[in-house]
Amino acid sequence: MKTQTIRKISFLSFALILFIQASLWAQKETIGVTDVKPTQAILQNVDRAGKRISLDRVLQSMNGQLIDRMNATRKFQVVARNDLDAILKEQDFASSGNVDPNDKSAAQQFKIAGVKYLVVTTVDDFQDYNEVATFQGTGRSATKRVIRLSCIGKIYDSTTGKLLESTNFQISNKDVSENKTYSVRDGNLNEDLLVAIAREMSGKIANRVADVIFPPKVLSKRGKQITINRGDGTDIVAGQIWNVFALGEELIDPDTGESLGREEILIGKVKIIGVLPKTSTAEIIEDLGIDKEAVLRKAL
Repeated sequence: MKTQTIRKISFLSFALILFIQASLWAQKETIGVTDVKPTQAILQNVDRAGKRISLDRVLQSMNGQLIDRMNATRKFQVVARNDLDAILKEQDFASSGNVDPNDKSAAQQFKIAGVKYLVVTTVDDFQDYNEVATFQGTGRSATKRVIRLSCIGKIYDSTTGKLLESTNFQISNKDVSENKTYSVRDGNLNEDLLVAIAREMSGKIANRVADVIFPPKVLSKRGKQITINRGDGTDIVAGQIWNVFALGEELIDPDTGESLGREEILIGKVKIIGVLPKTSTAEIIEDLGIDKEAVLRKAL
């Protein structure tokens, strides 16, 4: 009897945990992340240069890293990329010119169960080469591996098919290792650099997506400090300067009638002084009316 009671309590506790988790997930927007794809020109270039393995390593790493970094923003429920074939086919059809963009039925073609946003990433430049420097009089040399990666990240509203943002990111990374055998061998350079550059690019794309859909906001203000709804795992770092904006009226493009978002009015400046798992604190440098719900943008 006692054993059955314990089992019932355990079952109810487990069910409660599942219910709470499902409720939290229900509050999050669902986002789909597609496989990272290179352009055909890039594939031809890397094949000619004999760097297809390096590119494939970056693509494989980015496919996993992008999902991980998107999840780390804590803003979305992330859907596995292999569930998105249908929406990609509809996207190709809609962009072919055969669909009237003003037809409401076109928007329906972008819908997939539960997915509101879609992230499509394309690699449009990839370079991987070695530079060798020989130190005169010593016979020693250093090999510098240079990797350049450029990606275009597109954010779609899958319920309307509208392109919300298209941003290009470039990363150039370098790894220098002294060649103690006085000869140059590519095998001495491990793949850590490829993984690192994939991780950095994935982080940039994920943070950009989060900033476009859910820009950082002020949660609370106490004296000369504010709390922000951005934490560890994003691009927020202690010492950064962020501008604070109040949201004004909606801006409409007079030429197209398209909404350009709400007006952002500069009302202050803050410095990040602490980063926690889910939130960050900042010291107010300039205050022209900072309050809850104000939007933050990283100062250039």
